[in-house]
Amino acid sequence: MPRGQEAGPVPSQWRWPSGLNLPLLDEGIIIGPQVRGRQTPCILIKVSMENSENSVDSKSFKNSETRILRGSKSTDSGISLDNSYKMDYPEMGLCIIINNKNFHKSTGMSPRSGTDVDAANLRETFTNLKYEVRNKNDLTREEIVALMRSVSKEDHSRRSSFICVFLSHGEEGIIFGTDGPVDLKKLTCFFRGDYCRSLTGKPKLFIIQACRGTDLDCGIETDSGVEDDMACQKIPVEADFLYAYSTAPGYYSWRNSKEGSWFIQSLCAMLKLYAHKLELMHILTRVNRKVAMEFESFSLDAAFHAKKQIPCIVSMLTKELYFYH
Repeated sequence: MPRGQEAGPVPSQWRWPSGLNLPLLDEGIIIGPQVRGRQTPCILIKVSMENSENSVDSKSFKNSETRILRGSKSTDSGISLDNSYKMDYPEMGLCIIINNKNFHKSTGMSPRSGTDVDAANLRETFTNLKYEVRNKNDLTREEIVALMRSVSKEDHSRRSSFICVFLSHGEEGIIFGTDGPVDLKKLTCFFRGDYCRSLTGKPKLFIIQACRGTDLDCGIETDSGVEDDMACQKIPVEADFLYAYSTAPGYYSWRNSKEGSWFIQSLCAMLKLYAHKLELMHILTRVNRKVAMEFESFSLDAAFHAKKQIPCIVSMLTKELYFYH
């Protein structure tokens, strides 16, 4: 199997991978036959492919759907306005969702079943948070770079923040376009303070649903806007970025072919529940816990059975971020 490929819909013929030295994948999607009324997944390598229904590759416990309620900050809430980002600009900001599902034949990569569920869930979530959401599907490397450059050159002066979501295959520090890899740093650098001046001092969030390697987590059981007073100040060009990765460095990122990825499911659920009352880092901590505690792979192959996942948050934010004002 070519580097970066994941298992797709059930084909007519399969062969087992040799050993456990897997290629670098986007996400550990697993599929298999129905046994005793339960989906029984397994990792397979494709020889030829026919359209067929994918089966569930993880078990999860769902919360009831909750719409986002708008809250307000005040001195009575205990929130210091000096320590939180200004979020009362005329617009909340842009949310760009890059959803790569189908890849060029030359890459040997299978379609990313379930990613459209993630994209739709994200669109609903951030639309409810009053962001201007732009969905982009199946972009090549050059198209992704061109999009990032173009968006960074827009006038964001009336916007409070910026969000970009990547749904694709990946490796450590790399996102895949439909025709091959591109360095994540090459995409995020357009929004640095010295390049995108209208976002200087404002939060820039990058959400990455992609693998960062091939390691599998076996788990372990336990006992039970820029304010006026900043106008003459210098700030680091890398300040005010946050990277929300679906998994820790070097590890798989699991995705359910029916319900979407574990991470995006959890992120949207926690935003719907808490965006009106909690600070972002508190929300993301709850996302971490939800993914860690409520999801687990299920496979007949012991090498891929009962695997876990933990998201990874890298923050260079300089203030607290509340999605309400």
